[in-house]
Amino acid sequence: MILSPALIAVVLVAGTLIGYAGVGGVLLVPALHLIGNLPLHQAIPAAMLSYVITGLIGTWNHSLHGTLPWRMAIRLGTGAMSGAFLGAWLLSQIPVSMLSLFFGLFVLGAGISSLTKPKLPVNPTWKPGTGTLFLVGLACGIGSAFTGTGGPLLLMPILVFMGMPTLHALGLAQVIQIPIATMATAGNLLHGPIDFKLGLMLAVLLGVGAFLGGRTAHRLPVPVIEKTVAAILIATGLFLCHQTLFAT
Repeated sequence: MILSPALIAVVLVAGTLIGYAGVGGVLLVPALHLIGNLPLHQAIPAAMLSYVITGLIGTWNHSLHGTLPWRMAIRLGTGAMSGAFLGAWLLSQIPVSMLSLFFGLFVLGAGISSLTKPKLPVNPTWKPGTGTLFLVGLACGIGSAFTGTGGPLLLMPILVFMGMPTLHALGLAQVIQIPIATMATAGNLLHGPIDFKLGLMLAVLLGVGAFLGGRTAHRLPVPVIEKTVAAILIATGLFLCHQTLFAT
């Protein structure tokens, strides 16, 4: 698959948003599907493979700035690995039309949620237990592998809602991509082929964007870009649902 200029631009933007606000991964699969005309069962495994790179870059950025609580990251990652492998199996069992509709509703819901979700006051001393972190990681692993979103989109709202400081939540959202993407890729390999060439091309573009976004995240406020991404998600979700329900 040759990436068009439009698709390259969207992938770069997605990488930047992953590094900056932790929500850009949800744009990647719709872009591959709608702009690149790639079936979802091929787009999602390629996208998951590329998130290994964005996770490594995001983790490095937040480690340098001291905004990554490593003990929490290890506990989340343990649950995420198990969930990602299960999510990859679920992906192989879902018909294309059902997957497309589910993904459209998922993207739409993510956009609406990011605009309307309530948030508890930030609590810098909040330290969830090992069991809580494992279950959160498990749920994020299943959902991320199934939808091809990498992890941050699901994890960020949960941690912020529970009162974690935004930059700490963003740091954890970056590192969780590594176990989720690795285990989901292993699971996808068991259930079908993966376009490794496409995955590596996406990884390079996402990596460049994630590096720039990660540097920016420590300099600019997050709320403005979150609202921008929410609008994009809602528009994309509506389009996917319309295309699935009214396709001829």
